[in-house]
Amino acid sequence: MTNFELFIFDLDGTLVETAPEIADAVNDTLAERGWSQVRQQQVNDWIGHGTLSLLLEAVASSTAQTVQAVKLSPDMGDLVAAYNRHYESRCGTRSALYPGVQQALNGLRALGKKLAIVTNKETRYTRAVMAAHNLDDAVDWVICGDTLPTKKPDPAGVLDCLKRFDIAPERALFVGDSSIDVATARNAGVAVWVLPYGYNMGQPIANCGADRLIDSCLQLLDH
Repeated sequence: MTNFELFIFDLDGTLVETAPEIADAVNDTLAERGWSQVRQQQVNDWIGHGTLSLLLEAVASSTAQTVQAVKLSPDMGDLVAAYNRHYESRCGTRSALYPGVQQALNGLRALGKKLAIVTNKETRYTRAVMAAHNLDDAVDWVICGDTLPTKKPDPAGVLDCLKRFDIAPERALFVGDSSIDVATARNAGVAVWVLPYGYNMGQPIANCGADRLIDSCLQLLDH
């Protein structure tokens, strides 16, 4: 088995369960307009493509409109601003590291491995979540959804990590929880392992064509 030198992680649904507080912020935003609340499972299924996509889906569902109609609404800017305000106050309040994450990161670091995060989450929220769960010093590099001109499944974030640490693609492993993560890894030419407990837009992660399905990040220590 390959002795990986660089481990690149997704954040939401891979290292941290963030969906509960994301749902809180979405429903805070909808409540301001007097719109109906959305369910936790709906939010789980919408996570993955960034804030705007999530909010478009939520507003469309709550108001019985199409996503395209919501996208063209002149109110969209105000809705995004409201969501940003609510999520900023919610970050870190109802999220939690998945079991074994801290131990796995510490163990990989002790083995001399390089660790990075590549997420579609915006920088200010990524940093807030990481700070809330003591992840700031747990990894060597972080690429957020607004760090580069493109985001996952574009491979730019992964390629940046490979270049930064001067590591060949075959010596890197992407660890995620969604088909977006699998596509990102494939586009970058790196191996990809996935976890079953995250957010894959309502689809079985086992069907996404990853190299391996693992139950816990602790299994990374046996790589």
